[in-house]
Amino acid sequence: MYTANLNCDMGEGYGRYELGNDKEMMYYISSANIACGFHAGDPGTMSETVQLAIEKQVKIGAHPGLPDLHGFGRRFMQITPEEAYQLVVYQTGALSGFLKAYNGKLSHVKPHGALYNMAAKDAEISKAIVQAVKDIDDTVTLFGLANSELTKAAEEQGLPVAHEVFVDRTYQDDGTLTPRSQPNALQPNEEAAINQVIEMITSNSVTTLSGRQIPIKADTICIHGDSPFALPFVKQLQARFEKEGITLE
Repeated sequence: MYTANLNCDMGEGYGRYELGNDKEMMYYISSANIACGFHAGDPGTMSETVQLAIEKQVKIGAHPGLPDLHGFGRRFMQITPEEAYQLVVYQTGALSGFLKAYNGKLSHVKPHGALYNMAAKDAEISKAIVQAVKDIDDTVTLFGLANSELTKAAEEQGLPVAHEVFVDRTYQDDGTLTPRSQPNALQPNEEAAINQVIEMITSNSVTTLSGRQIPIKADTICIHGDSPFALPFVKQLQARFEKEGITLE
């Protein structure tokens, strides 16, 4: 018997934002990563998304990013480790306020976009993010790219960590994601994506773009909820989980 944790980025709208896909996706996921206002989201959207997650009994995590609304937090910015620390504390604190107001609990923290990618490779940025989470609550789990500098730093500092994998991305022989700027960065179809997830869960390995099978930890699986195809995809994934004897955490 295998178990899987599915996480999804949510609350990435503004103003009179209709939660739309988020409402339906909540039925199929384990953990919600809620935007904290810097790359997306605002107080109203955070409030609604937190309440929805509590109602659906989905674990709630902060999703802090770089201060770049126009670029959706996906553009690289030169920041110091001290600034990385402050960004994570500030945004996680904002979400924690809503959790306290609605009697919710912070389960995890997952950096967003460029901040996530920077932490995957930069040891000093990673250490700063880990320290920020520890200073907020050292029982909170940090989500990071499997086998990255971020997960390594969390393990070294004794912070609970979840190695994250992606359903829709292809992998390189060194365990990193194929950059979006390169060909074949995305899985060619839904069947290929689902097969990759099943392989990761049941064998703790992934087949890379070159055809090699390498070990990988798959503590939590990212589903991108902003795609119009996210809902039918996650339904197909759940049906395959049932067939393979995999239960949702």
